[in-house]
Amino acid sequence: MSSCRDEEAHPCAVMKVGLFVKPQREAIQKADEFQRWLASRDIAVVRKEGAVSNRKAPVNSLKPAPQDLFCVFVLGGDGTFLSAARWIGDAPIPIIGVKFGEVGFLAETVEGALFSAAETILKKEFTTMPRMRLLVRVIRDGEEIVREPVLNDIVINKGALARLARIKTSINDRNLTTFRADGLIVSTPTGSTGYSLAAGGPIIHPTVPGIVITPICPFTLTNRPIIVPDSVCIELQLDKNASDIMLTFDGQTGLEITDRDTIIVRKGCQPIHMITLPDRHYFDVLKTKLRWSGERI
Repeated sequence: MSSCRDEEAHPCAVMKVGLFVKPQREAIQKADEFQRWLASRDIAVVRKEGAVSNRKAPVNSLKPAPQDLFCVFVLGGDGTFLSAARWIGDAPIPIIGVKFGEVGFLAETVEGALFSAAETILKKEFTTMPRMRLLVRVIRDGEEIVREPVLNDIVINKGALARLARIKTSINDRNLTTFRADGLIVSTPTGSTGYSLAAGGPIIHPTVPGIVITPICPFTLTNRPIIVPDSVCIELQLDKNASDIMLTFDGQTGLEITDRDTIIVRKGCQPIHMITLPDRHYFDVLKTKLRWSGERI
């Protein structure tokens, strides 16, 4: 965890912040209000409206954010936050989620507290928590066709009419197993509360240095989720004659894959720097979102 106060100040004529907005009426109205509020404080705004989620959208289709943003405010749910993380790319720009969606595991504050949170952030009275990302490469016929960072997970999913997927999985060049399943999820600790959790995977605290491999509806019941160190290299390849199989990145973009493709997954070099505010604790969010105590936020 690093403190904004500890960073060396860089002289800049105008502070510039990013505003990434869910394409929803309430979020857009709040973004308009927030943008006027920022402008009244002589703060420049770079605004980006998120696209409707489409897992068949081409990879690398999002133009990157300016590198000189002070921070990014994300107005929307977890899907919007994941899109904003892609927009930032490898730039070390602090980012904060403002809940408008239903889930909000990635949100640090809610709509009603946006302006008070912004006051704190603009005064540089915040800390950041690095969240590990995965670097995913797809090699086809010996050539790299995709290099994509992901914050939550990658998912290999079969189509509705496809047979069980057979996914050969290796760890550091040593064969682990061939999963026969409806698919496979490789997730970060941040992504462990997403699709992986729904598929029976474990919850991992964001600071735990691990990667989760979770089969989706495995044919063999002994194929269970496994946590591996974040230092390993995971290699995935489909069985011969596989068809109607998709690989998706954070549920945002994807491509169709075959046995010609090798998927290589390892820890990325650049984490996402999530802004943390006082009195916001991971376990409180976790128990509330999972309704362990019957509460809601």
